[in-house]
Amino acid sequence: MTRHIKKAKQAVSLVLLSIRDMLASVGPVLVLALGLLAAAYWWLDPQPPRSVTLATGPAGSAYAEFGQRYAHALAQDGIRVQLLTTDGPIGNLSALRQGKADVAFVRGGSADMSDDAEHGVMSLGALFYEPLWLFYRPAALSKATTSTGKPAAPAMAHLTTLTQLRGLRVNMDQPGSGVPDLMSRLLEANGLMSNEVIVSALEPEAAAQALQDGQLDALVLVTAPESPVVQRLLQQPGIALVELPQADALARRFPFLQTVTLPRGMVHLARDLPPEDIHLLAATTALLTQEHTHPAVRQLFAQAAQQIHGGSGWFNGARDFPNTRTSELPVSPEGDRAINGTPPFYQRYLPFWASNLLERMWLVIGGLIVLLLPLSRVVPPLYTYRVRQRVFRWYERLQQVEAHMEDGDVDTAELLNELDELDRVASQITVPLAHADELYALIERAGLRPVDRKGMVFNPVTWRWSLSDRDLSCNYVTASVKP
Repeated sequence: MTRHIKKAKQAVSLVLLSIRDMLASVGPVLVLALGLLAAAYWWLDPQPPRSVTLATGPAGSAYAEFGQRYAHALAQDGIRVQLLTTDGPIGNLSALRQGKADVAFVRGGSADMSDDAEHGVMSLGALFYEPLWLFYRPAALSKATTSTGKPAAPAMAHLTTLTQLRGLRVNMDQPGSGVPDLMSRLLEANGLMSNEVIVSALEPEAAAQALQDGQLDALVLVTAPESPVVQRLLQQPGIALVELPQADALARRFPFLQTVTLPRGMVHLARDLPPEDIHLLAATTALLTQEHTHPAVRQLFAQAAQQIHGGSGWFNGARDFPNTRTSELPVSPEGDRAINGTPPFYQRYLPFWASNLLERMWLVIGGLIVLLLPLSRVVPPLYTYRVRQRVFRWYERLQQVEAHMEDGDVDTAELLNELDELDRVASQITVPLAHADELYALIERAGLRPVDRKGMVFNPVTWRWSLSDRDLSCNYVTASVKP
């Protein structure tokens, strides 16, 4: 049992010795490759930050609802999304410009963005329509008067043109929402000045309550139908939604606006709300980001947008959004690839961090392979040198013994002891089969004659090493005798 253990230890030590020689030969090339790879990783910074900021607008808005969905989607990949509350799209755009936010919801037409593209602001795609919701109390119209001072006709019980807002108490949302500027342009196009309307700037929740209480005659919102305020007012008795017959003409005058249709029964099928199709004006909201935002973050948001906004909605069919057709700013490569392209196949099988690392580093990895191919040619000579050095370093001592024998200046017994020491050392030297000639030459010059060789064979079934007369491919030992 002890003999088997000794043989096994010897076999393992031989294998480890060969592995050591190979690692020492490959080592310089590996160190160079790892150094270049580490430098490229530091320079490219492929992994995204663990926390990003999304500007969402006021609390309780549709933007805030969508922000929660994005936060949940990115949390699955280990990214924490901080939701930045602002007073609306203009506040979101301002936060993005100032670097307070990495990504932001911004409605088309809410601000002049002609210079933003030059300052690195880009789009990840258009996400959804935000209709212009003009809610009013029909009872308030019966108290309105015409410009001649005569009471309004019964036909005027329904608000059909913006000119009918003259003299009414209208809430146009807060300044940061962009609604006051939009309504000012629309009223001016209809020949109505802002001072001809009693304007207030309450937040949506307070304005909706004031409208229900009769403290307001109308209110204007530009938001997605997911807004809780919109949902409540659409089903509120005594509150009506304006349909503008001139919607097409206004959309032609203002390119950032489009006409959309709220289908009959879309709000509530059982109650048949609305009782007929309603044509509305709508702006398109996009997801904007900065050029310096990490590409992986832009990719994650663009992919999350596909899941969140890709379904059908009140004003769009399935896969109408996200899109790049209605974007006012250049679309980032990540957004364009997520919307119009096909994701790489490895993203379906690898976790995010691995697929992102491969995507950002593939060019560097390819360059390293091209660089290492010629460098790898130095590995075999280095390995051969190390193995031969194990044998050749004893030649110097053998030559010294031979020189002393020729000169006769050293006692013969001392020389014989030196030869015995060389015999002992040479019998313990192990080299791969391809370099056995150098070992045999040393053994023969030391006055020995090789008589036997045994190979080292590993059996994975029994998990043991054994000796073999034929298999010398892994490693071997040789026995020699002195004639």
